Amino acid sequence: MFTCVNAASHMMRACVVICLTYTPSYADDTDVVRELDAFITQETERDAFSGTVLLAKGDEVIYSTARGLASKRFGVPNNLQTKFGLGSLNKTFTAFSVMQLVESGQIKLTDTLDQFLDETWLAHNARGQIQIQHLLTHASGLGSYFTDAFFASSKNNFRTLADFKPLVVNDTPEFPPGTSYRYSNNGMFLLGAVIEAVTGSSYFDYIEAHIIQPAGMANTGCFEMDEPVPNLAIGYTPAPENKSGWRTNIIIKPVKGGPAGGCYSTVEDLHRFARALTSFQFLNQLNTQMLYTPKPAFHSEPYGFGFKVAGTEHNRIVGHTGGFVGISAFMDIYLDKGYVAVALANYGGATRPVAAKIRELLE
Repeated sequence: MFTCVNAASHMMRACVVICLTYTPSYADDTDVVRELDAFITQETERDAFSGTVLLAKGDEVIYSTARGLASKRFGVPNNLQTKFGLGSLNKTFTAFSVMQLVESGQIKLTDTLDQFLDETWLAHNARGQIQIQHLLTHASGLGSYFTDAFFASSKNNFRTLADFKPLVVNDTPEFPPGTSYRYSNNGMFLLGAVIEAVTGSSYFDYIEAHIIQPAGMANTGCFEMDEPVPNLAIGYTPAPENKSGWRTNIIIKPVKGGPAGGCYSTVEDLHRFARALTSFQFLNQLNTQMLYTPKPAFHSEPYGFGFKVAGTEHNRIVGHTGGFVGISAFMDIYLDKGYVAVALANYGGATRPVAAKIRELLE
């Protein structure tokens, strides 16, 4: 059943066009879909959610909806093909790419960073101690390039991975690599530089050729924001001091995302990625399972190789979240139950309640 409802409201309200699809695959899905739709409607009506949501069981999409505006300036509604910022969710692309190179024998998990990158990438002598697996599990001790220097810089300066070197090169590990956990954008970013060093290709070209195109993710990419990218959502954050009540995130984001986050995708494309991952299309079963197996040898956090791990022994949930000013995203893959849940929003933090509600309903 397909339903499209016009919701007349002022442009400042999030709900402009509500489009949803609903195809229950078995009895329990009916209540799940009904309650989920009611919750998203509630969030939209109070202007707390603007974005897209998809819930699938295997290959079958049992619910999808688009709410709110992709552009408040022009009154353009979101739709299911609208591209949203992923934040850190595309760390999964980076980890997946690294494991492809491990599988092909071009990288070993125990290789150290100094085998691929010189002191212009990381000056600290820890380069010889940080292993690939430490970077994948946030066990390197490194921090994040979102520093005062980043926010004081022109975001137009960041188009290639090498452009970020000044923000990364002087990072100092907080602890000996492999002994603890510290969520690290720098660590995942350096994995992108390793991919470039090993393959001779840019990070962006590599994921395009080895993930995006093979999985049929036609609306996914790391786009340059000074190009007119079709059907792309603008990120918004509340700004009570402005006449509109909102501020865009355009001038505070790098002009192009990278290995640690900042690329764009759709809920439909991320469902395709999840299905490609769990059907072992581009990576064998052993290496795929290594991505989402917790690594307690390095830390106590429920984190694998670029994938967050949640749920219980018989209801394992893997995936990632992403967030920035005007960006919120999550992808949950239910390994035992077969569901895939994805939500993308152009409001900061807006997908967190949706993720929690879906987990509650699917339990």
